[in-house]
Amino acid sequence: MRRIRSVKRSVRFPVSPTLLRRLALASIIANVAIVVTGGAVRLTASGLGCPTWPRCTDESYTTTAEMGVHGVIEFGNRLLTFAVGIIALAVVLAVLAQRARRRGLLPLAVGVLFGIPAQAVLGGITVLTNLNPWVVGLHFLASMAVIAAAYALWRRTGEPDGPTTPTVPAPLRTLALLTTVVSVAVLVVGTWVTGSGPHAGDHGAARNGLAPETISQVHADGVFLLVGLSVALLFAFRAVGASRAARAAGVLLAVELAQGLIGFVQYFTNLPAVLVAAHMLGACLVLLATLGVLWSTRERQPARPPATPATPAAEPVGAAA
Repeated sequence: MRRIRSVKRSVRFPVSPTLLRRLALASIIANVAIVVTGGAVRLTASGLGCPTWPRCTDESYTTTAEMGVHGVIEFGNRLLTFAVGIIALAVVLAVLAQRARRRGLLPLAVGVLFGIPAQAVLGGITVLTNLNPWVVGLHFLASMAVIAAAYALWRRTGEPDGPTTPTVPAPLRTLALLTTVVSVAVLVVGTWVTGSGPHAGDHGAARNGLAPETISQVHADGVFLLVGLSVALLFAFRAVGASRAARAAGVLLAVELAQGLIGFVQYFTNLPAVLVAAHMLGACLVLLATLGVLWSTRERQPARPPATPATPAAEPVGAAA
């Protein structure tokens, strides 16, 4: 009877590494998608379609017919949070179901999972503060943090469990880290540009008071610096023969140029909603491409098998005599 119980306790439902990796990729896509749909809420002036939180109205958790299309759009985006959370929960369960527990996966998976309700709370604060532009910007940046964690998890699922070793010289790793810092700074300043522009999420929402032309120029200067650093990385990686890192830098540069083109066109065409939405998607892609460069500067080695204790040599027959 005890043997049967022990067998039952050892029964598991293992998840293949391929399935886990696909779930981790789905988590990245879902978190990027909710950033874009959140932008659609703001761009359609539906930010207060549900005027309170966590309810949609004081009497109802769901939208009502009287609230019209803006209520549907805002409430629909709230529902998407549950879908993103379900995917994140599936990733956590898949990590726990691994036949051999992978080091470092569970903290990342749990971080993504708990980042989603934290995002929901920040979204509620944006509503309760009547779409304060600084809170809206923080909401966006928190989404970027969740996407970064989801990306780290995805990359980690495709790596062995051994120590990391650099693939490029130390000065180039420092340059890649500097490029990452500048990329994050460009994202932060981008939220200031958004907070000064016309797409407030509601016709009555306040703006941050910054001069749109001035802060847009600061943002553009940051983009120029980021592009320059990316070009430097591309040529430097090629010079040292780091082909994988060079490909990652090339992808980053291509994404930056496309994003910069969208940014300039939207600025000189009075910020049409379609281009602003594309620019938000581009911001997510710039972050992912930047992290791709950072990851390309190191690689993880296979884990060493645990050492087995030496077997004592057998004594010769008759030695005891």
